[in-house]
Amino acid sequence: MWVILGVIAIIATFINLFLYKAGKDYKLAMAMGLSFTALTLCAEYSLVHRWVKVEDWAALADVVPGMERALWFLTIVSILLNIAPVILERKGKK
Repeated sequence: MWVILGVIAIIATFINLFLYKAGKDYKLAMAMGLSFTALTLCAEYSLVHRWVKVEDWAALADVVPGMERALWFLTIVSILLNIAPVILERKGKK
C-alpha cells in the first residue's frame, strides 16, 4: 500500500510543478502531494507495526534501517518540491 501511496504522491507533486509552470492554480495539487506523502509514511508505519505484532524481527532488521533513511530523504524532497511554487511565487512578487 505504501508504494501505491508513494507513487500517487510523486505524481501529485509533478502535477503541482506542472500547474505552477503553466500559470494555473496549483494549490490543490500541492495539498494532495503533501497529503499523500503523509499517508505514505503512515502506511509504512503500519507495515512496521504488523511486523512487530507478529515478531518478525528479521524483516525489521533487514528493512527498517534502509527505509528510515529513504523515507527521511523522500519526505524532505517532497516537502521542498511541493512548496517550491509558493516560494517562487512570493519571490516573483518582490
